[in-house]
Amino acid sequence: MRSHRFTKPYHLKDYKFSLVFLVLALSVIGVLVVGSAKASFQGKQILGVFIGLIAMFIVSMIDYMWIQNFYWLIYIFTVLILGAVLVIGTNVNGATRWIDLGFTTFQPSELAKILLILFFSKFIMEHEEDINDKFTLIKYAILAGIPLALIIVEPNLSTTICTALLICLMIYVGGLSYKFIVSVLLILIPVAAIFLSIVVQPDQKILKDYQQKRILAFIEPEKYESDEAYQQKNSVMAIGSGQLTGKGLNNNTTTSVKNGNFILEPQTDFIFAIVGEELGFVGSCIIIALLLLIVIQCILIGMRSQDLAGRIICCGVGGLIGIQSFINIGVATKILPNTGVPLPFVSYGLTSLVSLYIGIGLVLNVGLQPKKYQ
Repeated sequence: MRSHRFTKPYHLKDYKFSLVFLVLALSVIGVLVVGSAKASFQGKQILGVFIGLIAMFIVSMIDYMWIQNFYWLIYIFTVLILGAVLVIGTNVNGATRWIDLGFTTFQPSELAKILLILFFSKFIMEHEEDINDKFTLIKYAILAGIPLALIIVEPNLSTTICTALLICLMIYVGGLSYKFIVSVLLILIPVAAIFLSIVVQPDQKILKDYQQKRILAFIEPEKYESDEAYQQKNSVMAIGSGQLTGKGLNNNTTTSVKNGNFILEPQTDFIFAIVGEELGFVGSCIIIALLLLIVIQCILIGMRSQDLAGRIICCGVGGLIGIQSFINIGVATKILPNTGVPLPFVSYGLTSLVSLYIGIGLVLNVGLQPKKYQ
């Protein structure tokens, strides 16, 4: 059995500077766009990038296999911080998702995604030979269900969906059989259809009123265009108004979504509306291309990993960035119901930004390890 040390002597030539460049380029665009959306948040976003870069470099120097020796402690810590937010968290607009640290707020669910990638990558590798055994799958479901339950009661349905998709992706990469996947889909698809038919009823008790109205607004946008569908409608109009090259950053036109207050909190969930309006089709494509290249880089590094855990870490981080990007852009362009998920490295949010940088640090460390034997 291999012994894992805190750090190892690495070779500079193995450091994936191309991935660092892509992430930094996207972060710089994010700083500029956040500053244009809400100038008062730009300084904090710059601080977040700076802290994130330091965290990324430190984590990239720590042997991920050494970190995974403490995978049960990581899981317990994840559950504790998710539980703590329900006890000592700050309630904002009916949701308890943040812990006030005095100098800033901390959102445990964002860090939990990265910690769960670490935990489940080790758990799946430990069960590599019996990953399709029903008892292993039951354990996996229970271990996944506890943090998901804590996130959904905040309530934070969007993060719950994003985290659930991430957990499903990791076990797929870990070798889940296609027979089991098909069986689950044959059950889930009709269940999802029944669920949707129930939650749109006037007297349903499953979803909160605002969650139900978001689904109804997606199904019948004309009926809710002055209420729940208002932001998405304005977001689509803003993106279209940017045309090819956009109106330019920090523009002062009163008809823009930020200056006209047509979108609440444009620096977070609807940041892509600002991108489309101010940077146009070209700027939007550049951001999507950068996100895609980051995801591809993560997957390529994972494919050359020396073990399954490293592969799952890389695919997990890349998958998380891909899932969040798809949901965020899908909401801004009205192809998905309105749900709040930050656009990786672009949206304002220190916890999300630093957590993603930590994830990239883990990927970089996987890339620094000796390659698997052919």
